[in-house]
Amino acid sequence: MARFKLYPSILSADFAHLDKQIKESEKCGADGIHIDVMDGQFVPAITFGTPIVEAVRKSTDLPIDIHMMTVNPEKHFKELIEAGADSITVHHEACHDLKTTLEELGKHGVHKSVAINPDTPVESISNVMSMIDQILVMSVVPGAGGQSFIHESLTKIATLSNDIKSQGLPVSIQVDGGINSNTISDTVKNGANILVAGSAIFNDSFSICDGLSKLRNAI
Repeated sequence: MARFKLYPSILSADFAHLDKQIKESEKCGADGIHIDVMDGQFVPAITFGTPIVEAVRKSTDLPIDIHMMTVNPEKHFKELIEAGADSITVHHEACHDLKTTLEELGKHGVHKSVAINPDTPVESISNVMSMIDQILVMSVVPGAGGQSFIHESLTKIATLSNDIKSQGLPVSIQVDGGINSNTISDTVKNGANILVAGSAIFNDSFSICDGLSKLRNAI
């Protein structure tokens, strides 16, 4: 099976011990750190801003992967990148002109990614495939952690994987939402190569190392 990467999502982390948990994630084999930036407009919740990105950057050398669930994301590109972001995802549904937003993001030298919601067809981003480094398939409704994996997402992942291969594009498929030891195998089999997991890694019932190991061993 193809190599895949695991990105712990700090949405489920214990913020009283964030530095320790980030460092433990790196020590235990995480490939990157996923940070959800929510503005209370595109999604109801409000979460992390640049101070958290800066704190995570001080704690690890791993890639920092920013998932912007915000309207007008381009307003915040510069500050997030200066804080330490290596990759930025914008939502197709939140951008008035997705191409223009990606062109602006391209000026900053980070990996460019587009997220699509569970009810958004893959065809909606066909015109920007050559502009991006990654597609984020949301396998839950964005805005809250702990939701169950939407199994119809597997068809979307497979379709994107086939399209990327047929066009010979260097585009990764990231999946976020409901990733655990029961869902990760089918997700990877259908073509995902970056998996975001929150409560399956940051959990009071087991250690971060055990969480990462359970996910890798489930393949």
